[in-house]
Amino acid sequence: MEFGLTMFPTHDAIDPASLARAAEERGFESLLFPEHTHIPTSRRSPYPGGGELPRMYVHTYDPFVALTAAATVTDRLRIGTGICLLVERDPITTAKEVASVDHLSGGRFLFGVGAGWNREEMANHGTDPTTRMALLGERVTAMKEIWTRDEAEYHGRYVDFDPIWSWPKPARQPHPPVLVGGMGPTVLDRVLEFGDEWLPQNITADNIEAFAQRAAELQRRATDAGRREIPMTLFNAQPDPEMVERYAAVGISRCVFLLPAKGADTVLPRMDRYAELMSRV
Repeated sequence: MEFGLTMFPTHDAIDPASLARAAEERGFESLLFPEHTHIPTSRRSPYPGGGELPRMYVHTYDPFVALTAAATVTDRLRIGTGICLLVERDPITTAKEVASVDHLSGGRFLFGVGAGWNREEMANHGTDPTTRMALLGERVTAMKEIWTRDEAEYHGRYVDFDPIWSWPKPARQPHPPVLVGGMGPTVLDRVLEFGDEWLPQNITADNIEAFAQRAAELQRRATDAGRREIPMTLFNAQPDPEMVERYAAVGISRCVFLLPAKGADTVLPRMDRYAELMSRV
């Protein structure tokens, strides 16, 4: 079992470089940053967590800028997106950003992707919410072409470009692992289609048995497709030793604990508690 951290890297919280340095010093394996380019003021899309939308969603840095800061002050810590809202991004530009951070970090990038929940946010980027899953698949597939070919081209329904040159290529070969986020009814299809890992979230004692069935289904389908066992990274894992043991039993290979988007005086003691838990299990 590996242990990582995630935090909304806001401009008024502990800075990304200091956070990453502290995470590596305490032995954490990874650090993931979420993404929201903006939040529409209409607030028609309800917050999935219920209640008012936390202010951190509106104040977060661009994840690739924050992750570059994290990469420059660490040597071993894996850094990545959890998640990158690729349906709101140009795939050619994003392929360049991922490859650049992976190259500068020596191959330490984890590319968590998802389609998001805020329909007004994605619509402001010109994305039709009803076709966002298909768009996500095409953009990931097109990016893999850019990362792995000297002359890359892609011709799909939503992504279409003739042969291009784009360097640097990622340091990790053939490309950084793609972690497909989500818990919806079709997420396993997406993991099997274009993912290297599954990035589920918010697994508790109330739903872990149902999750175990889905995890077993994923591995059965992977075997049928001639693939190896697919790793699973749990986003927002519960920091409880008993739950961590249960996560391991159902096949979770990495637990990512959530930190509050606060200053060092709040974040570092929380990180110390997570590190103590990590040492116990």
